[in-house]
Amino acid sequence: MAEDDVSGHSLELKPRAGARRRELARRIEFGLVIALLAQFLLGMAVNLFVKVPESHPGAKPPEYFSGVVQSVGWAVTDGGLWLVLHAVLGLLLALGALAALLQSIGSHDRAAVTTTVVGLVCVLGAGFNGGSFLNYAEDFSSMIMASLFAVATGSYAFGVYLLGPRER
Repeated sequence: MAEDDVSGHSLELKPRAGARRRELARRIEFGLVIALLAQFLLGMAVNLFVKVPESHPGAKPPEYFSGVVQSVGWAVTDGGLWLVLHAVLGLLLALGALAALLQSIGSHDRAAVTTTVVGLVCVLGAGFNGGSFLNYAEDFSSMIMASLFAVATGSYAFGVYLLGPRER
């Protein structure tokens, strides 16, 4: 970016590291909105076209978290095309949500940090409810997963809006 000083000479101004991180956080949040929409569509395909067997590794576990690990592992390796894609994208979304949070912390922008914290919590909550659905086949887990998807998508979309270009 160039700006003239008082004598008429052009000065090159480098964007601050915080501004660059803020822009990268905005781009990551936008990517997460797109990925969440794709995840929603994959979830609909799973809901309509996949019958999760009553008995698979992790089904009806005595302990929740180990059951989620086993169920998600089974979904990724043996769940059929739609479930594999849904589970893998869910894991990638969790990593992307964490990356967005770390980037927003580096930007020192409260709006970015707030929207990415909310988004990360919702993505993780949706993921654990997906695992819970695989474990126990309860419809309310699917409803919670869908609700958290909506909140995460809204949070990241709001973050993209708040982090848009600012007047200087």
